Amino acid sequence: MQEAQFEHYSRKQRAVAWVSRNLFDGITYTVRHGLLRGMKRKGGLGWIPDSLVKAEVTAESKFWERAPLRGATIYDIGAFHGMLTLWFARHANQVVSYEPVAQNRARLLENLALNGISNVTVRDVALGSGAGAATMRFDPLMPGGSQVVVQESAAQGAGPELAKGRVRVTTLDQDIEERGLPAPTFLKIDVEGFELDVLRGAAQTLARARPSLFIEIHGETLAGKRRNAAAVVQFLHEAGYGPLQHIESGTEVQPGHSDVAAQGHLYCEGTASQGGSTR
Repeated sequence: MQEAQFEHYSRKQRAVAWVSRNLFDGITYTVRHGLLRGMKRKGGLGWIPDSLVKAEVTAESKFWERAPLRGATIYDIGAFHGMLTLWFARHANQVVSYEPVAQNRARLLENLALNGISNVTVRDVALGSGAGAATMRFDPLMPGGSQVVVQESAAQGAGPELAKGRVRVTTLDQDIEERGLPAPTFLKIDVEGFELDVLRGAAQTLARARPSLFIEIHGETLAGKRRNAAAVVQFLHEAGYGPLQHIESGTEVQPGHSDVAAQGHLYCEGTASQGGSTR
C-alpha cells in the first residue's frame, strides 16, 4: 500500500507564504517579534507588531533563546533566508551557513548586509555523503523546503508543481579541509530528509570536533520520517553521541525507541561546548 505523503506545510502556512511572497517580498523592515526582534529583514511578515498578530512561541524558539551559543562556531546547514543565521551571528563568534539554492542564498546575503553582519561565511554548496552534483526540487511558494532529489516518488505527483535546479554537493569533512574553515562547536542541520547523508559526510568532523547537534527530522511520509529518525539516531549512537533529547517533548531518544523523534527536533550536547578539543 502506498504511503500517504506527509504535509510539511499547513494550509495556513501556505496562505501566509503566498501573502508574504506576492505582497511584501520586496519590503525591508525591522522585525517586530520573535528571535530576530530589532534586526532588519527583507521579505516575510515579521514587520507586523505583536499587537496585531499572535506570534507563535514554539519549543524550537524557546530552545534557541537559552542555547549556549556565546563564543561558539556554528554551522547552519540549510540556512534558507538566514533567520537562524542572523540569530547565531548575534550571539556566536563565527557562523558558516550552507544554502545551495541561488534565490534563497541571495536573500540570505541581503539580510546579512542589512544588519552589517561580518562574522558569517556563506557557502553555495549542498552537503551530503559524497562530492558531485545533484538536483534540488522545491515548491516555488515554499522554497525553504528545498530538498535533494534521490529518486522521484509516486507521492510527489499529488502535490504542487515543483521547480528544480542543479547544485554542487560536497561533504562537510571535505569542505572544512579544502576551505580551511574553523572547526565547528555546534551544527544545526535542516536539510529536508538528507540528514543521514549530511552526518555521514561529517563523520571525521564529528569524531574530531565533537560539536553539539541540533537536527530537524524530515521525510516525505510519516513512515519515512520514522525510518529517517531511526537511522539518524542509530548513526549518532554508533558515533558515540548521547544522550539525544527530543526538543518538543523533552524525551530522551535511544536506538529502538526513536519514533518520537520523527516529529520535531533532536539535540545532543557535544564535548566541544564543554571545553573539549576542537581539533
